[in-house]
Parts: sequence; structure tokens; C-alpha cells
Amino acid sequence: MWLLDVNLPTALAGLLLGYDITAETTAGRGWRELTNGALAQAASREGFRVLLTRDRRFGASAGSMLEALPALAIVIVMLPQVREAAYLSAFEAAWHRQPIEPVPGAIIEWP
Repeated sequence: MWLLDVNLPTALAGLLLGYDITAETTAGRGWRELTNGALAQAASREGFRVLLTRDRRFGASAGSMLEALPALAIVIVMLPQVREAAYLSAFEAAWHRQPIEPVPGAIIEWP
């Protein structure tokens, strides 16, 4: 199961479902106010295996947590911020070129 950080469009969960990936949002979980490290801990504790974010500083603030959360992969989505429909289209195009391949216990940048 994947978790979408608050800075990603909620409609991305539906797009991922088309790739047979179940995803939830931090807002849907009531985790909007959690800091990066606390969010990573909550996600791992609740069984999420991948956390997607646009926050390029996520690694600096939560990277040290990954030693304690070896099953969690953090993916920093490097697509430019645009309106939701354009973002989803860009995400889908990038996915078709190279799907996300999460690495447990690591932070990766995609695409």
C-alpha cells in the first residue's frame, strides 16, 4: 500500500489504482499536520510500504528514520507542480517511460 503526501493531488490515488497499486492520502488519514519524520513513522506503523512526496527536503528530515523503518520506501516525485489534470497527465507519461520501482529503506527520486 502506498501513501501520498499532502503535496500530491488526491486524484493520483485513482491513477495508481489503474496500475493495481492501492494508495491513500495523508489528508484522508488525518495526518495532514504530521512532520516528515512523524509521517514516515505513522506510515510504516500502519503498513504502508511506499510514501510518495514532492517535498525535496523530505530526505533530509526523515532520512535518518529509514534505518528504523527498513520496509518503507520514500519516493520523491520530481515532476513540476502544475494544475491537477496536467500533473496527472505528466505522471502517467513518466510512468509509461519508467514506472516507480520503490527500494525499501531508501529514498529515491523519480522520474
